[in-house]
Amino acid sequence: MTDRIWINNRVPQTLYIAQLLLYIRGVLGLLSLTALGRAELFGSATIAAAVILLASVGAAAAAYGIANSFKWGWRLGVAAACMPFVIRLEWAIDYGIGDALSFQPISLLFDLAVLGLLLHQQSAQHQRIYFR
Repeated sequence: MTDRIWINNRVPQTLYIAQLLLYIRGVLGLLSLTALGRAELFGSATIAAAVILLASVGAAAAAYGIANSFKWGWRLGVAAACMPFVIRLEWAIDYGIGDALSFQPISLLFDLAVLGLLLHQQSAQHQRIYFR
């Protein structure tokens, strides 16, 4: 039998919630690929689809890595949590800062929450000491 787990409830509360939100982000990101239609990133719908796919798979892999106490999981989680801000930055360059901030405000709060949970002092200290 394997010792790998999907959700680790023995980590601090901040990392536990981050695991759940990263799994949700991964699933919703994959579901959004079907509704992509008009989305473009750097002038290409193909690049937008590839970035969304990488961010979604990366978020799910990061949650799995965090659940199994791997440092790469936490690092990948931080990278996957920063990806939506890179997309919003590109959106702000193309359409202006007002449109970038007003586009999907609930998603913006979700992105900030995931990044805040992963970079929280308790999460960072726990992964530094206990993750391998």
